[in-house]
Formats: sequence, C-alpha cells, structure tokens
Amino acid sequence: MEILFFLSALFAEVIGTIAGFGSSTILLPLALFYFDFTTALALVAFFHLFGNLSRVGFFKGGLDKNTIIKFGIPSVIFSIIGALLVSYISQDLLKGILGVFLLVYSLIFLWKDTIRIKENFFSTFLGGSLSGFLAGLIGTGGALRGAFLTSFNLPKEKYIATSAFIAIVVDATRIPAYLKEGFLQSSNSWYLLALFPIAVVGSFLGKRIVEKVPQKSFKKVVLVAILLISIQLIYTGL
Repeated sequence: MEILFFLSALFAEVIGTIAGFGSSTILLPLALFYFDFTTALALVAFFHLFGNLSRVGFFKGGLDKNTIIKFGIPSVIFSIIGALLVSYISQDLLKGILGVFLLVYSLIFLWKDTIRIKENFFSTFLGGSLSGFLAGLIGTGGALRGAFLTSFNLPKEKYIATSAFIAIVVDATRIPAYLKEGFLQSSNSWYLLALFPIAVVGSFLGKRIVEKVPQKSFKKVVLVAILLISIQLIYTGL
C-alpha cells in the first residue's frame, strides 16, 4: 500500500511541476484509497508544500514579486477561512462547482487562445481569494490559481515559480489549522520523511520536461491539465 501511495505521489509531483499546479489535486483522490479524508488532506498538504519548495528552488529566477503580493495576500487570508470551515461545508458540492467552472474556462481559452484576463487589482484579488479559500477548504485551489495566472500570460518559468511561491504561503497557513484540528495522527507522521525526497525528485523531473516545452505550447499544456482536472472534480462531486 505504501509503495503505491509513494509512486502516486511521484507521478503527481511530476505532472504538478509541468502544469505549475495539480500535485495535490491529483494525489488527494488517490490518497483517499489509503486514508480517511482528513488524514489524506493533511498528508497531501505537506507533500504539496515540499513540492512547491522544490519548484521555487529550481525556478527561483522566475519569481514575480508584484503578483506574489497582490495574489498571495488574499490567498493566505482566505486559505485560513477555508481551512477552518472544512468540517462544516460539503466537499463534494464544492468540487463539482469548481469542476464545472474550470471545464468552461479551459474550453473557452483552448478555443480562443488570444483571450487574456487583464492583470489588475480586481482580477488578482479575486483569483487569490477564491483559490486560497478552496485550497484551505478542499485542498485543490491550485487549478483555479493556475487558471488566473495563465491568463496573465506570464513566461513559463515565472508562472511556475510565482504559482509555487504563493502555494507555499497558502500551505504554511492551512497546515497549522489542520494540525490543530488533529487531522494528522502521530502514527502517520513517518510518511512525511518519505514524501519530502519524493517531492524533490518529482519537481526535478518535471523541470527537465518543462525545459523542452516551447513557450507557445506551454499555455496549452496547462489548459489541457486544467481541463482534465475539471473532469475529475466533476466526477468526484457527483
């Protein structure tokens, strides 16, 4: 069981690095085969943190400080709110709603790739707030964050590094809330020792693949990833 879970984590991190998000979205439903929801949420949150620390290290030259501040601050605030509401709101309903939104979004942008959301205070605040809230609540806010950041047409290195840094700050705020609620039992803590090197290796492999993807094709790769994640979310919600 542990081997399958760790292989799933490696696969999730490689794909997550290529798309700039998604390791938790991919790994969380797989982790539910081995753990209850709250334990899976906590373990995947730690893995997500480890993976994003690795991505920032590998893509550190691409950090966009302006986007980090405007997008990251509302993400942190609403992540805490979402984490505190985990026990009170239907997870499946939210996943279904998020899935429908991302499905429509990805299809529109794949159909007309010249569409661009203007990067201003409103769009960054809205994107940061919604993605942070969903990250705290259902552990899958990265797809929505990716949807907003991709529409800003950031270069691929800047997109991955900036998204990863924002995710680190969000994870650092929601994880203490999970621990306070007792989501991670001491008997499961040893998984963290294995998940850290897996996250580093997965990020490195993903980086090597990203280097070979042309900038023009990169946005489509991310949009296809968002499309696939949206289908998974809708299926889970139903």
